[in-house]
Amino acid sequence: METVTVRRTIAAPIDEVFEWCATTTNYTRTPLVLRAKLAKHGDGAPYGVGAIRLHTWVIGWFSERITAYHPPYGFDYHVDRSIPPARHELGRMTFAETPGGTEVVWTSTMQVRLPFGAAITRAVAKPVLGYVFGKILDAADTALSKGADRRS
Repeated sequence: METVTVRRTIAAPIDEVFEWCATTTNYTRTPLVLRAKLAKHGDGAPYGVGAIRLHTWVIGWFSERITAYHPPYGFDYHVDRSIPPARHELGRMTFAETPGGTEVVWTSTMQVRLPFGAAITRAVAKPVLGYVFGKILDAADTALSKGADRRS
């Protein structure tokens, strides 16, 4: 199993950053995410506990289930199915107010289920996943920071 962690500070209020990151369709603002869809609404909120999010990225397809939802401080998810197949133990995004805006920490622990899966995960999947997470957070920063400029 490998853990990927990506951190960014986004120059926007915590509630806006949380909402942007919880809303899976925003991920298509990067060319690395081809399709994103909310397949099932969660309890108490569209992206609340029990929500099912479907993603098609350039690196694969993922069906995720939201397992914890604590706006605006964080949410957890589990990848129930994926192509390529992978074992997933943790997906988490946390949000904390900082002087520069909101710090986002995105963590995922997984391993590709293929021959030599540990080596493939370490050498290929981990850096690629980190890159995609970073690009999604860059898109959030671009969308929300520009919004902050318009409010000034």
